[in-house]
Amino acid sequence: MNDYLRPLEIRWADLDPNFHLRHSVYYDYGAYCRICFLEEHGLTNSMMQELHVGPILFREEAVFRKEIRLGDKLQIKLQLMKAKKDFSRWTIRHQLIKGENILSAIVTVDGAWINTLQRKLATPPSEVIAVFDQMPKAAEFVWHSL
Repeated sequence: MNDYLRPLEIRWADLDPNFHLRHSVYYDYGAYCRICFLEEHGLTNSMMQELHVGPILFREEAVFRKEIRLGDKLQIKLQLMKAKKDFSRWTIRHQLIKGENILSAIVTVDGAWINTLQRKLATPPSEVIAVFDQMPKAAEFVWHSL
């Protein structure tokens, strides 16, 4: 599959006292990108409610490389890094790219699916699997058995 890229708009409220992007905004951008991908591929919030399933995160990590400031042209790229074959566990990488091709930050999340009625980890239904199977895979993508 082709890359999944989303343009991002930097707001005044996203800045810290040094006039560059606050650290927590990087995580917000990652969540925004993931939800946009899911919704654009048919896995909407209402569908997840009907299926009684939702994504949860175990780990969220950001590596900051280049400063991002108000007015910078910014986009975020989403890639699946690893997953179980049933997509019950997964790792997604987000790359924040400034300007034409400056890698400014990498946000990596490890997650899974929870049954929202039982409040327990769950294997996702086929609708979720079909969407995750469309997610762009990184060059170093691996199937894992965690």
